[in-house]
Amino acid sequence: MMASSSSSIQQQQTQNNSSGSEADPQQIMDLRKRKRMQSNRESARRSRLRKQKHLDDLTAQVIELKAQNTKILSAINATTQLYLDMEAENSVFRAQFGELSNRLQSLNDIVNCLSITNNNGVRTATNSESDDQESFESFDLDFGDGFSMNSWGFSFANYPIMATQDAFMC
Repeated sequence: MMASSSSSIQQQQTQNNSSGSEADPQQIMDLRKRKRMQSNRESARRSRLRKQKHLDDLTAQVIELKAQNTKILSAINATTQLYLDMEAENSVFRAQFGELSNRLQSLNDIVNCLSITNNNGVRTATNSESDDQESFESFDLDFGDGFSMNSWGFSFANYPIMATQDAFMC
């Protein structure tokens, strides 16, 4: 369509130029008006194409950003789940640490109570007895079923020691 209208405009220009002064000013203005309209149509068509390309580019960008957003959200969810798992595990470890600290403190209190020297004639452990106790501890066997056996063949339960603080008043 564009080629045919351009050729018809060119033919009219050729006819006008060949006739020379015979062309009236109205025909020249009409010809210029048609050229301008044709140029405006072409410019509008190019503008529509640019707008369509821009819209297509933006649509593709939206799709890409949505895909990236989905990836980021899944990574955040996975990281959050790992964080919650670690936090739960840390809570368990803190509770175990507190329990073991309390047990250690109780056992240390018992050892201190047994080894304190005071004016009432309470027996204290000597250095050789402490050495014997350390070597005695190195021969303990743990059977994994809640019972342990030391090197002298005495078995004892491997369960937590529960005692109140005033049970070993020193």
